[in-house]
Amino acid sequence: MNDNFELARQFKEVYLEGKWVVSTNLKAELSEVNWQQATTKIGTLNTIAALAFHLSYYVAGVKEFLEGGELTIRDKYSFDFAPIQSENDWQRLLSKMWKDANEFVTAVEALPAEKLNEVFVKEEYGTYARNIHAIIEHSYYHLGQIVLLKKLLK
Repeated sequence: MNDNFELARQFKEVYLEGKWVVSTNLKAELSEVNWQQATTKIGTLNTIAALAFHLSYYVAGVKEFLEGGELTIRDKYSFDFAPIQSENDWQRLLSKMWKDANEFVTAVEALPAEKLNEVFVKEEYGTYARNIHAIIEHSYYHLGQIVLLKKLLK
């Protein structure tokens, strides 16, 4: 199997449709959350909505770069999002999240195998493969937080 297809499969596993690694995925977990739950603050923890936006922000930004654009995302903006004030706002965020995730899968699958070992933007960022792995690991990290937040909200 080509590494790019394996990376795309691993991303789909955590984001869209998998249940093998942690018995769930982001889409399954977030589909059970309404806008009030998504925006409920527990102590100093991030809200589910903030984590969903944060994940989506990075996927959309890296996807844009993989599709030939510039890498314009910055850590300092990764939690800056318009307030979620209705179910419609929440569903709009989720729809964009799933659209960007599917496009990210397509972009990763389209990468030539040799590109995975090339420098991603600049040397200090490592390779394409390292950055795609980081997106996957980052998604699992926040998926765990979302699952815990859902339990705390019950």
